[in-house]
Formats: sequence, C-alpha cells, structure tokens
Amino acid sequence: MSKLWGGRFTKQTNHLVEEYTASINFDKALAEEDIQGSLAHVSMLGKCGIVPAEDVEIIKNGLNKVLDKIRAGEIQFSVSDEDIHMNIEKHLIEEVGAVGGKLHTGRSRNDQVATDMHLYLRKRVVELTGLLHALQESLITQAKSNMDTIIPGYTHLQRAQPILFPHHLMAYVSMFERDIDRLKDSYKRINVLPLGAGALAGTTFPIDRHYVAEQLGFDGVYENSLDAVSDRDFIVEFLAGASLIMTHLSRLCEELVLWSSTEFSFVELDDAFCTGSSIMPQKKNPDVAELVRGKTGRVYGNLIGLLTVLKSLPLAYNKDMQEDKEGMFDTVATLEGALQLFAPMIATMKVNTGRMREAVNKDFSNATDIADFLVGKGLPFRQAHEVIGKTVLYCIQEGKYLLDLTLEEFQNFSPLFDDSIYAVLQPEAVVNARNVYGGTATVQVAAAIERAEDKLTHTVTWLEGHVQ
Repeated sequence: MSKLWGGRFTKQTNHLVEEYTASINFDKALAEEDIQGSLAHVSMLGKCGIVPAEDVEIIKNGLNKVLDKIRAGEIQFSVSDEDIHMNIEKHLIEEVGAVGGKLHTGRSRNDQVATDMHLYLRKRVVELTGLLHALQESLITQAKSNMDTIIPGYTHLQRAQPILFPHHLMAYVSMFERDIDRLKDSYKRINVLPLGAGALAGTTFPIDRHYVAEQLGFDGVYENSLDAVSDRDFIVEFLAGASLIMTHLSRLCEELVLWSSTEFSFVELDDAFCTGSSIMPQKKNPDVAELVRGKTGRVYGNLIGLLTVLKSLPLAYNKDMQEDKEGMFDTVATLEGALQLFAPMIATMKVNTGRMREAVNKDFSNATDIADFLVGKGLPFRQAHEVIGKTVLYCIQEGKYLLDLTLEEFQNFSPLFDDSIYAVLQPEAVVNARNVYGGTATVQVAAAIERAEDKLTHTVTWLEGHVQ
C-alpha cells in the first residue's frame, strides 16, 4: 500500500529518510492508547452525523480486532508506515476495507499523537502514585517497628545530634508525600483533551470535542487549537516531578549504601536485593541501591533533553516534537523499575539496633544538650558554647566521651555542672528533649506517623477515583 498521505508526491520516500524519520520503533508503545482515542473519535463522528452509523460500527469492530491482534503479537509494525497512527490505520483498512479510511475524518496526526500521550501519561501517573504509596507504607512499617532505636543524626556527614531512626525514615515519607502531591497536581494538566484541534486550526467538520472528552474521561478540552497540538508542558512537568522522585530515591540509596557498609553496619539489605562479586566471595553488594542512584542521571537527562527540544520551536507542531516520546517512555520505565524494587527492599531490610546504639554512645552528638543545660543555669549561650567546645577538646585529648567524665572533670570547665548532667546526656533524654512539632522526640515521631498514615488513606481514595 502506498503512503496514506502520498497523493501530493511524485517520488517514493528515500529509504534512509523513512528509517530516520519513522517513530514506530518507539511510539508503538502507544498502540492501546491510539486505539482507545480512535474508538472515542469515531463514536463522536457517528453521533454528530459525520460518518454513517453502520460505518461507525464497522470501524469500531475493526479497531477492536486490530487491538486483539496487537495484544496477541500477531501484527508486524512497519517503518514504511512511519508511526503507530499510520500503522494502525493501515491494518484497519486491511481489516475492514476502504471504510476504514473514514476514521481520520476531522482529525490530524498532530492532535491524535498529543491525545495518545495524554492517555498514556495519565495512566502512568496513577500507577507511579500507587508505587510511591507502597514505598511510604514500607518506610512507615519500619519506623513503627523501631520506635526505640536511636541513630546518629548527621550534618556534613559528621555526627551532629542523636535522633530516632524512625524520625530519619519519616523524613523520606515526607519527601515522597510531596512527590505524590506533585504527581496528583500534574494529573490536572494531563487530563485535558487536545483531540479536535486538527493539524493546528481546528476542523471544518461539526465535531463535538466535549463528547470525546467525556468518553475518554478527560476533565476538559484545550481552549486553543494551536496550544493543543504544540503543548508538551504536561510531559516536561512529569519529567521534572520524576527527576525529583529520583533525587529522593538517590539520596536514600546513598544512605543505604553507607549504612550497609562494614564501616557503618547500621542495616543489612536482604540477599534478594544484593549481588556478589565474581572474584571476591565475601562480597555482598547493594547493587539495586547503587543502580537506582546511577539511573537518576538519565532521568535528569530526559528532562533537559525535552526542554532543549522545545525552547526554540515556533507554533504549532514541528517534527522536532517527535523527540518528546523516547525520554518520556524511558523515564516511566526507569521510575517504575526503581519503585517496584524499593518498597520490598525497605520492607525486608534488617536494622542493626545494637550497632546504632553503639555509634550513639561513642560520639559527641549530645554536646549541644550540655550547652542547653548551662543556659538553663543562667549562662549565656555563647559562653556555654565555648565551655562545651573546650570540654569536647579535653575529651578528645584524653580519649574519653562526655558520659565518661567525672563530675569533678565537668566542674573544671564550669561550676554550674551538677549530678543531673548525666541524665541530660543519656541518648533517650537527648532525643526526647526535642519535643516540638516535627522534632525527634518519641511522642512527636509517633504523632508524625499517625499523620502520615492519615495521608496514606487520602492517597488510597485518590487512587480509587483515578484508576483507568
């Protein structure tokens, strides 16, 4: 069969041009969305009297047969037919005859492909939200199982102040909650229908765009036909949100890599999520965490790549915009792959509470509390800060920690010290002294978990209302 658009041309397309410009090798991923959009479109053509009802039924039956064959792997897509739209239309015409050519009435590939991507990304945003929800559940379960576990808190990767391990985990729950919020918000821009914009200016046929939107579950239609076919903001927004999700995953990966090392030994990742060495039999490598950390870069690259493609394009559609799909598909696959592994990896992670406690007992992360103690005795904070700095220096020189000092040694630095300093310096006391909203005190972390679980129920409700 000749090109469906070949009437104006007198020469065959150079085969190298066909291969270079064809998108079927990657946009075949939109096959189901393309047929979904076509079914709604042809139903509208029948409703508006543009295509006879009997032809509409023939086309719909043909489309469903093509879909069944695609799902069964019985259809071979052809580069000579350029893209998924032309490939499906060709197979439709082969299935039902010339009447299949009526399907494209009142639309262009420009608004058709935009519709396909809206349908595709809408579904993936819901799926990714569900995967983030599962990861939050795993983190919260670990947090609730380790409410008595204290870990050194770090700044500059130097021990700063002791915190509850659940407090650390809940920080990531908060990050992923923001990620979920961004995905849910982006859904509003994704769930708008471009179909009916034609190539750029609309169509002369009396179509009903809102009917198509209703059939496909869109909240509305694009207001401007030029914008409808040229807008890729919704993909950029998704890629930006995905980049932030990968940033958060990568930060957690970095900590898992550190924590599972012999130097830390804070956690042990399950064997199912680690690999070994081909030469060193003792090795247990956190490859999943490392690879997620590494794949973050490709997601960033997809975002920058699309922004660069779009930055100088005049309205409306340009062939450059074919470059919008591969990065989107790759980002979805990369993010889905990471999130599918992350929830079970966290759920099966073993927490070495004894090693964490040992680390807390052998540092100076309780030093701030001594300064606060002296402030409570009336000493200005800056003077208290200096006193504790000298006390820590003394400990380092003597090979001691703060709890190792006698009261006499404490009083060499300030007469304001008394026996109560030892209770103040206990890790549990240090942690629970931070009893402010969002702080690391046990009661505050328990309250934060309760609030997070309440948000999880809201996410479930949203997911139930948006499953396609």
